[in-house]
Amino acid sequence: MHLSDHSLRQIDDAYLRSLDPEALCGLSVRLLADLKEARERLNQGPTNSSRPPSSRAPWERGETVAEPDEAVEALPMAAEPTEAPPAAVAPAAVKPAPGARKAGKQPGAPGVGRTQVFAAHETIAHYPAVCTGCGRALTDPVGAVAYTGFQAVDLRCGEPDAPGIRLWVVDHRYYEVPCACGHHTRAEAGRGAVDPLLAGVELSEWRVVGPGLAGLIVALSLRFRLSRARIQEFLGEWLGVELSIGTLHQTLHEAAAALAPAEDELVDAVLASGLLHADETSWPERGQPLWLWVFTAATVTLYYVAGRGKELVENVLEGFTGWLMSDGWVSYRHYPRRLRCWAHLLRKAQGLVESYQCDVRAFGRQVRDALNTLMAAVYAAREGPPADLPTQHARLLAELRAACEQHQGHPHAKTHALAVELLNDWDAIFQVLHHPELPLTNNAAERALRHWVIARKISHGTRTATGSRVFALLASVIDTCRQRGHSPWPYIAAAIADRRAGRPLAPLPQLGG
Repeated sequence: MHLSDHSLRQIDDAYLRSLDPEALCGLSVRLLADLKEARERLNQGPTNSSRPPSSRAPWERGETVAEPDEAVEALPMAAEPTEAPPAAVAPAAVKPAPGARKAGKQPGAPGVGRTQVFAAHETIAHYPAVCTGCGRALTDPVGAVAYTGFQAVDLRCGEPDAPGIRLWVVDHRYYEVPCACGHHTRAEAGRGAVDPLLAGVELSEWRVVGPGLAGLIVALSLRFRLSRARIQEFLGEWLGVELSIGTLHQTLHEAAAALAPAEDELVDAVLASGLLHADETSWPERGQPLWLWVFTAATVTLYYVAGRGKELVENVLEGFTGWLMSDGWVSYRHYPRRLRCWAHLLRKAQGLVESYQCDVRAFGRQVRDALNTLMAAVYAAREGPPADLPTQHARLLAELRAACEQHQGHPHAKTHALAVELLNDWDAIFQVLHHPELPLTNNAAERALRHWVIARKISHGTRTATGSRVFALLASVIDTCRQRGHSPWPYIAAAIADRRAGRPLAPLPQLGG
């Protein structure tokens, strides 16, 4: 090494700019020599240095081949020379030790690479814009040579002169361009930054699946609830595109990575809403019992897959000042401006009405009739002039509260539970009497979950934390776009194209935009 660690720590941008040209050139030569030596060390391995085979990474290890000296030493030595020595045993004839077979495709086995090639509709040439050596702009690609390329299969749809869906195949060519300084610069496919929570996912323009086709794959998986195998069958039989299950899986994960920055926008929209509906349903993640949470307002829906503790609610709703409609789950009870869904209470009261015990039936009828009476009063107040409902129905409320206090220690478990629930959430349940314009039920959240409950029954949930996050991100963007009156698929396709190229994600479509 020409420069020590001590010397490198002192070299920064300001120091380089302070040097005269001759000194800068001399330092650059030493830095270049150090860089080449460092690269040579990084590329050292058991085949080109004295490093042992065990220094290879697990995925780089192949079958161990004995060196010539080692092979001779491994052969058994004859006790006495004979007149006609037996033929030497070649190293290749020695059977490998058990377990020495390398995982995956074996040498000589048929290849499994992509064999389907389409006639391209267009060819796009990619040239580098700036010389990586001297930093000059490469405006004239004279002497450019194509050094690599790939074919992308995309979709075009909704065009005035060509209605419907049609494949659009693009051949991408990447060129190497010489500069006047003598340096050759290669164009490279764009890459986008990926959310750290989506481990192992990449955003790159080097993809056989174009943005439009990726949007269709997301639609078939999330909106139409098709399995990977069914998507593969549909694309092959209806569009003539052969894609592996792994490619479909990668496409869905990449779409979520492209949309991940939209999560901050979704959270901001949730916090800015005046009325928010929240609910949760079970969601298995490789057998682990988690929950699919939904937070939905008039123009936004946000999903999470997490445990059923109140930590998620506290994190999502930190800074939220609007009304929160929910069921009676304890995770919501810490929130001050809370509303309770009356549909849950009416179902529980009806269950008591159908009991075989007389006193249980009487309490159930009292709760059901009181809620129905108050519900009718709320509907009337919405249509007519403002009314003081708590005062008008003070007697009914007092009788209901007294009945709940009387039955909160009842030996019948469901009677006791309903009485305690009414007492614990009394203010949240009857807040609507003070504000009749507020909703009486949590139907908005339950309707949002219904589609994904069917998907859960078909798919049995997800298998990894990354898969759960991919599902939640895609579902959030799809439902939010639909709420705002926009098809989500053009936005998702544009988002994938932008983020693959390293451009920022465009804002979500707005209501009426």
